[in-house]
Amino acid sequence: MNVFYGTMTSKGQTTVPAEIRELLRLKPGDRIRYVVRNGEVTLKAKNKRLVDLAGILHRPGMPTMTIENMNEIIADAVVDHVMGRE
Repeated sequence: MNVFYGTMTSKGQTTVPAEIRELLRLKPGDRIRYVVRNGEVTLKAKNKRLVDLAGILHRPGMPTMTIENMNEIIADAVVDHVMGRE
């Protein structure tokens, strides 16, 4: 586990450490999400456009999946999440 520190200004601003900017591929103007879960905060970059994601799930030789299959898998994941079985 790596730990990085920053300092907050009187206006509530902070600098994202260079290692984190590089890891998340952040550039000026990118948006950042702060996700709070169980008292812990996770920083996530919101710098991808839908077109950037095109084709990321395709693997050569992998059979295609129907929308119905996808919906079933998503529904199962939601049930697992709600039941705390993640």
